[in-house]
Amino acid sequence: MKIIDLKSWKRKEHFEFFSKMANPYFGFTTEVDCTKAYDSSKADNHSFFATYLHKSMCAVNAVAELKLRILNNQIVSYDTIHAGTTIGRTDGTFGFAFIHFSEDFETFNKELQKEIGEVQHSTGIRMNNGELGKDLIRHSTIPWNSFSALLHPTSLDKTESVPKITFGKFSIKDGKKFLPVSVEAHHGLADGLHIARYLEGFQGLLNE
Repeated sequence: MKIIDLKSWKRKEHFEFFSKMANPYFGFTTEVDCTKAYDSSKADNHSFFATYLHKSMCAVNAVAELKLRILNNQIVSYDTIHAGTTIGRTDGTFGFAFIHFSEDFETFNKELQKEIGEVQHSTGIRMNNGELGKDLIRHSTIPWNSFSALLHPTSLDKTESVPKITFGKFSIKDGKKFLPVSVEAHHGLADGLHIARYLEGFQGLLNE
């Protein structure tokens, strides 16, 4: 973890401008072509969810701005960002899971499946934000519907700086599968350009 020197930081004015707002968050919703990733996950007998979650995390960790957080009134940059995600249960509730990031899919998926099992055999919301609390991205999946817009709950705490990424049910158009993706971040730390870079990287990984 590295502490950013605010005085010499190129985003100093951007951060101060957006941090004064009651709601400093922004985001948008789009689609990515997940056809190849879906087909390869099924051919390899892997969970499609595990496949795209891992690729999302690889893309997140390639964008420096998505690794910035507000911590103890300072801006910090984490070396590695991990995965937080919601996991559904058969009783209709969900719990939170935390998965350490690894570029190796098998390593990542092994921990993910362990977390899924623990959530499904637990009750309550199961707050699990890992060791440091902010070195993660919060993912959710809405598997029942596709969507073109999304509203995230927020406490309007202006120091809340963990981005949120939500996926929906893929739709099929002209024989291709398209996954809806909603991304939200603190505008003092990231701009539309940085979300676009994440999406570009995510799409590239889905195409492999």
